Amino acid sequence: MISESRCPVENGELLVRRGGEGPVLLLISGGTGAGDAYRALAKQLYADFTVITYDRRGHFASTDTTTGPVPVSLQAEDALAVLTHATDGPALVFGSSAGALIGLELVARHPDSVTTLVAHEPPAVHLMPDAGAWLEAAADQVRLARSGELMTAVTRFADAIAGAALPDLPTIRLPHEEDWVRLFDRELTEFFDYLPDLRALRRASTEIFPVAGEGSRGHYHYQPAKILALELGLPFTELPGAHLAPQRNPAKFAAALKDLLSPEL
Repeated sequence: MISESRCPVENGELLVRRGGEGPVLLLISGGTGAGDAYRALAKQLYADFTVITYDRRGHFASTDTTTGPVPVSLQAEDALAVLTHATDGPALVFGSSAGALIGLELVARHPDSVTTLVAHEPPAVHLMPDAGAWLEAAADQVRLARSGELMTAVTRFADAIAGAALPDLPTIRLPHEEDWVRLFDRELTEFFDYLPDLRALRRASTEIFPVAGEGSRGHYHYQPAKILALELGLPFTELPGAHLAPQRNPAKFAAALKDLLSPEL
């Protein structure tokens, strides 16, 4: 049985979903912020975990009354609010892509709230030697979206992600257009400008697993996890699939995720 509730946060309210039994595992979404992006993955995890998902602020069924950029720090405070709302103790956390950045900031700011973090392909491009090129690419996507060329921005965004390229069609309907607009207009720059607080992460008692998909080798979102592992003195782990493996290969991905979290079972 899946239950839904509303979690109040500063200047907004988040839709939270809960299902399963066992240790609490919070899944933080990337992309356009839909908790339901993890629906198939969550189903694979319900037998072993109490799985918590939520729509990020301003996306889908969650609200946001702020204007302007949405910093990663605020997204992390939202994740903490969800944990406080859903459980009375520290929890396991999984985040993919931008969700991994939010998870890293959550641990840096509130390490006692997270026992284990699995950070899947965080796009922390500032850790990379060619950061400038990726920052400029993100800035171009933002400029395109703001000038009314949203589909071109989305296409370029997807083309850079392993396994996410859009079909080459004359016309294609973009689902959830408002959420894509919000991502480019208010969030993407904040995510790409974000540099994890390495000093705070080294001090944290949280067990951190920097991971990336074997199918993402050679793509920009693979390398930061390897660099992060090196900076933190932690092992780097490859998981099955590419960047969208939690959505496209949920059974295989869930099995690998359970292996990482097995001490909690």
